Order: sequence, then C-alpha cells, then structure tokens
Amino acid sequence: MFDFSWMRRHKGQGMVEYILIVAVVVGVIFGAYKIMGGKVKEKFESATKTIETADKSTTKN
Repeated sequence: MFDFSWMRRHKGQGMVEYILIVAVVVGVIFGAYKIMGGKVKEKFESATKTIETADKSTTKN
C-alpha cells in the first residue's frame, strides 16, 4: 500500500553527508595544527618556564 523505499535512500544519503562533514572538520583541525602547532608549543613552553620561575622565587622567601 505505502512505498517507504525512499526512506532507505535518504538514510544512506544522510550518513554520507555526515561522514563528509566529519572528514572536512578533521582536515581543518589537521591543517590548523600543521600551521600553528609550533607557535602553540612555544607558548606552552614559555608559560611553563614562567610558572617554574615564579615557583622558585616564592619558595626562596
């Protein structure tokens, strides 16, 4: 009586679209890491040194 075959086709299409969106997001994150990874690492190392220096100066007093 009712033909629901269109639902199977659309469900597969939605899954493909979801996978494509996830792939694009992963690509953007990977690209941003490649471009800014060194700068972020330098900032964290600088912050670590600052914290260690502050800790040493407070423990001497």
